[in-house]
Amino acid sequence: MSGFQNARSIVEAVSTGATSAVDVLSEHLARIDEREAEVHAFNLVLREEALQAAQQIDDRIAAGEVVGPLAGVPIALKDNLCTRGIPTTCSSKILDGWRPPYDATVVSRLANSGAVFVGKTNLDEFAMGSSTENSAFGPTRNPLDTSRVPGGSSGGSAAAVAAGFAAMSLGSDTGGSIRQPAALCGLVGVKPTYGAVSRLGLIAFASSLDQIGPFTHDVADAALLLESIAGHDPGDSTSIPQPFPSLSESLTRGVDGMRIGRIVDLPAGADAEVVASVDRAFDVLASAGAEIVDVSIPAFTYGLTAYYLIAPAEASSNLARYDGVRFGSRVEAPDTNSMYMATRGEGFGPEVKRRIMLGTYALSAGYYDAYYGKALKVRRLMAEDFAKVYQSVDALITPASPSVAFPFGSKTSDPLAMYLCDTYTIPSNLIGHPAMSVPFGSGEQDLPIGVQVLAPEMGEPTMFAVAAELERAAGGSHV
Repeated sequence: MSGFQNARSIVEAVSTGATSAVDVLSEHLARIDEREAEVHAFNLVLREEALQAAQQIDDRIAAGEVVGPLAGVPIALKDNLCTRGIPTTCSSKILDGWRPPYDATVVSRLANSGAVFVGKTNLDEFAMGSSTENSAFGPTRNPLDTSRVPGGSSGGSAAAVAAGFAAMSLGSDTGGSIRQPAALCGLVGVKPTYGAVSRLGLIAFASSLDQIGPFTHDVADAALLLESIAGHDPGDSTSIPQPFPSLSESLTRGVDGMRIGRIVDLPAGADAEVVASVDRAFDVLASAGAEIVDVSIPAFTYGLTAYYLIAPAEASSNLARYDGVRFGSRVEAPDTNSMYMATRGEGFGPEVKRRIMLGTYALSAGYYDAYYGKALKVRRLMAEDFAKVYQSVDALITPASPSVAFPFGSKTSDPLAMYLCDTYTIPSNLIGHPAMSVPFGSGEQDLPIGVQVLAPEMGEPTMFAVAAELERAAGGSHV
C-alpha cells in the first residue's frame, strides 16, 4: 500500500469541507509537474479542464448540494476511452487529431459521481501489449523503478496511480491489461464480469474480450470505483441487464467457510518468488477459515494459444475502420486502395500490424476452421472446465503476472516472451469471468508481486471478500 491518500478519505474531506477539490487536485498536479517527464504516464494532462471541474464541485458543495460518491477525486482515463471534444488516440498515429463527439458511458458516470479527470493515459497502441513499450508516443516507465516497465497495455493508468498523479484510474483489460500492470506497480486492478461495465465509448480491440475496470491503491477504493461505473447500459448490446451487486459488505465479510481452489495443473513459468507469494496467500486464507481445495482445469494451459487467435481475429475486423476516410489521419495517394495502404502503413505500429496480419490469416478461407474455429472450441472447453470447478469452490487463486516488473527492452525482441506475461490472466477474458490482482509480497529488488483472485460470473462480491482478506494479511488498507 502506498503512502498516497485513498479516494475514500478524499471524498470525506471534500464533502465535509475539510479541504477543497481544488486543493486536492493541486496536490496531484504538483506531483505530475515533478515526475511526469520521467514517468510519461499521460498522453494529455487536462490541467485547465480539471481545475474548472474541481472548482464547480467546491461551488456545489458550498451551495449545500450532494455531489456524489467520488466528489473531488482525481481520476485518470486510459486513452482508448472516448472523451467528448478531447483527443482520444489509443496511443496510435492513425487517430491523430480525432476528437470524439461523445463521452464513453463510464466517463459520463464518473462525471456524474463527482470525479475530476486529470488526463488521458498512455497505453500500448490499441491496447496491444504487456509493457506499454508499443505506444506511438513513447514508453511509460514504472514509478517504482524507472528502469523497468509498468506492464501493459494499461501501463499509463497504472503508473498514474502508482506515482500519485491520480487517486484512481480506469484501464481496459482484454487479456490481462489491468491485472498485469496492477501487479507490476503494486496496485489493486480489477477486470469485472464481461458485460458488468458498459463498453460504449471504449475503442475496440477484441469486442468479445474487452472490459473496463479500475486501478486503485486498495480494495475498498476499487469497490467504490467499480460500483460507480458498473450497471446496465441500454447503449451497449453486451451489457448485462441486471443491477450490479453491492460490494461494500463484502469488504468485511471474511472468508470463513469459503472453499478456495488451488489449480494443480496451472501452467508453469512463474518465478519462484511469485509462486511463494501465491502459496503464502493460500496459507493466509486457510488461517482465516477458508478450506483450500485442489482442482484441475485442463483447458487453462491452452488459454494463451486460443487467445492469440481469437483476439487478433477480432482486431483485424475492428481495425478495418481505420482507413483514412472517416476520421483520423490520412496519407494522400493516387487512388483509394493506395491511400488505404499508405495510411495504415504509416499509422499503425509494428505490434498492431503483426496482430492484424495474424488475425486476418486466421480468418482467411481455408484456415478459418483450422485456426479460428478450433480456438472457439477451446474457449468453450475452458468455460466448461471452469463451470465444473465452480460447482465445488467459491473462488480461485493464481499468480497475476509470472514475474515482477521487468527491465525495458528485455522482451521486445521476442513477441512470444511478451505474450507469456498474460498466461494467468487470459482465461478470465475468454470466459467472461471477473478477476483481480491484489498486491501480496515482493520479489526481486523489493518490487511488488500481485496475487490474482478469480470468481464465477457476477461473483464480484465473493472475489472482493477474498481480496480484502489478502489485503488485511498483507498489511494494506481496509475498511
